[in-house]
Amino acid sequence: MILALVLINAGWMSFDGSQALVVGDYLTPPSGPHAGQLGPWSMVAQAAGVEPRSTLMKSIFVVYGLGYFAMTALFLRGVRWAGPGLIVVAVLGLWHLPFGTLINIVVIALLLLPNLRGGS
Repeated sequence: MILALVLINAGWMSFDGSQALVVGDYLTPPSGPHAGQLGPWSMVAQAAGVEPRSTLMKSIFVVYGLGYFAMTALFLRGVRWAGPGLIVVAVLGLWHLPFGTLINIVVIALLLLPNLRGGS
């Protein structure tokens, strides 16, 4: 379950950030009331002083997504410190409203379950 959630979240961020670096912008709705608009995460980025459509933000998407994949691979290989590391990476992604936030909350909850930590 954790792998599927990470694939969705990190996969999207890596893809969207990469294509934004190449094409110049993220994928946005082509029509309707939200045409051309970024998601609510962009307000969080702006509040943190990062222009949502900047090269820096696009790079953050790519690096975060790839880092999330890497930490998940270490977790799945049974590296002892990767569980807490994966929790940290999930916490760092809570800003990606709304879907990244929801997915990361579920990942954190699953990681805190005793049977996944190896506890009783």
